[in-house]
Amino acid sequence: QVQLVESGGGLVQAGGSLRLSCEASGLTFSTYDMSWFRQAPGKEREFVAAIRSSGGTTYYLDSVKGRFTISRDSAKNTVYLQMNSLKPEDTAVYYCASRSLAAVAPLQTAYGYEYWGQGTQVTVSS
Repeated sequence: QVQLVESGGGLVQAGGSLRLSCEASGLTFSTYDMSWFRQAPGKEREFVAAIRSSGGTTYYLDSVKGRFTISRDSAKNTVYLQMNSLKPEDTAVYYCASRSLAAVAPLQTAYGYEYWGQGTQVTVSS
């Protein structure tokens, strides 16, 4: 049984930082691309960041480039999202997702991701 368990969300003031973690179990972590998506109230789920299975290539939503960093630790089967200089518009539920190397859809689309976490709330106050 595959599980993705997020943690690290919370309430932070604008300009602050948070680090999200997503621990994966039940899958061969090294063969999965890992991503973070987010969904704000009344909005569609949007791509935030992705990291290839090898850990060598990363992708970011334009509005988070330079502020967010995605990384992975294969020894811990965990992917991280370091979020700095947070803004109120970053407020959302953040989801971890994984997809196998066989997936052909663009990384930035939710379609094609096989497994999702339950989400963790991030709230940035102004």
